[in-house]
Amino acid sequence: MINFLTVTPVDGAQGVDAQIDTMNMAQQAIADAAAASEETLSIGFWDLFMGGGWLMWVLVALAAVMIFIFVERFIAIRRATRVDNNFMNRIRDYILEGNINAAIDLCRRTDSPVARMIEKGIERIGRPMGDIQTAIENVANVEVAKLEAGLPWLASISGGAPMIGFLGTVVGMVQVFIDMSANQSGAIELSQLSAGMYVAMVTTVGGLIVGIPAYFAHNYLVARIEKLVFRMEASTIAFMDILNQPVK
Repeated sequence: MINFLTVTPVDGAQGVDAQIDTMNMAQQAIADAAAASEETLSIGFWDLFMGGGWLMWVLVALAAVMIFIFVERFIAIRRATRVDNNFMNRIRDYILEGNINAAIDLCRRTDSPVARMIEKGIERIGRPMGDIQTAIENVANVEVAKLEAGLPWLASISGGAPMIGFLGTVVGMVQVFIDMSANQSGAIELSQLSAGMYVAMVTTVGGLIVGIPAYFAHNYLVARIEKLVFRMEASTIAFMDILNQPVK
């Protein structure tokens, strides 16, 4: 005799309710998992930071200094490069017309290194050309030094931050060897070495995170200053050419 497995059909309404309950439970499980994941990430980041020890606070201070210097120097250099393209043409017209006071007034109303250079050159009109050029170059050197203020700090941070991270690595490895020497049983477990290794890895990563942006920030600002220096040299040449033209 052949026996058939008899399946009792489920009522339609009960089946729909069961499916809804299952979906609600799945959604709740997903929401709980997401909340737990966010909590784990937030706690994990703080634990990751604190695991590096006091050296991480040094790196945070260096990062703050780096950001401040970069933003302040970027604004200063950007302001210095804002010169009217018609500035030298107006200077030429004033000088060729003999209106020296108007030329000096235009330079004083223009807040830029190029204007201050040209102003110094105009004030030396009547002296030998070599003296005029020397005066302009002296002003240019002062202006470039002002623009470069703070850049040595960026260079120091770009090289010093990774070294501080390396110091943390050495400190962590020393802690590992201390834990190993304190173990009298002779059996070394990974949990006993994790603290020192944690400090070593976290500080190394922190030093690189601070040092790499500082390196690129320093090179970027240096490139901007060099571009401005070329513009200052071109303005100096243009001004000296104006002085060699006959006055109307």
